[in-house]
Amino acid sequence: MANELRPCPCGIGDRFDYEGCGQEVQVEHIKAYVCKPASTDKAVIVIHDIFGWQLPNTRYMADMLAANGYIATCPDFFAGKKPWKPSDDWSKFDDWLKTRDARKINKEADAVLKYLKEQCGAKKLGVVGFCWGGVAVHHLMMTYPELKAGVSLYGLIKDSDDISNLLNPTFFIFAEKDDFIPLHQVTLLEQKLKKNCKVDYEVKIYPGQTHGFVHRKREDINPQDKPYIEEGRKDMINWLNKYV
Repeated sequence: MANELRPCPCGIGDRFDYEGCGQEVQVEHIKAYVCKPASTDKAVIVIHDIFGWQLPNTRYMADMLAANGYIATCPDFFAGKKPWKPSDDWSKFDDWLKTRDARKINKEADAVLKYLKEQCGAKKLGVVGFCWGGVAVHHLMMTYPELKAGVSLYGLIKDSDDISNLLNPTFFIFAEKDDFIPLHQVTLLEQKLKKNCKVDYEVKIYPGQTHGFVHRKREDINPQDKPYIEEGRKDMINWLNKYV
């Protein structure tokens, strides 16, 4: 009953029956899902949304990146804390979120970067993230110079003046009809980046799409959505290919 007025944004076209191609490993104090191609020194950190590192949708994205030649790892950036569930009470969401700050993940990021470099032989590194993970990507791209490219999908740092201090090229993907990120906030981000950002960036809004469209909808869920879902995924991979 608590969710009727604010339905879960992942309610359309879930891939909850998807089984990943990779494996789960222990990376210092956290667990991580890892999928590796045959041989490469390029790696991408995949940062989950509020539904956590085990969400099949996000692992599907990690596997897609691995199929495109990247060591893809999706770590548990909640560090053992429970992810949000679609059945949880949305009235308690803000309190839940306060205990999972997407800008306080450096300890986890340090562990994952060390693992990729020392255990996987990664020399070229990028990062992508969805929703909560999109905010995390924005933070990491202002913090870690070794991350050569970032793709932030429908995540936005709010109430901060430093959002344009990107260290390396970053691509921001947004949905036109996102109930969680109004377009005026996207416009504000663009204005700040245009004024202050010193590296390559792109902000792109996909027509008619809703929050989570790149990793939560199946390609076949709606004929009119399919081109934008595929375009978002292709854009993500092309950005990584260009800069990593």
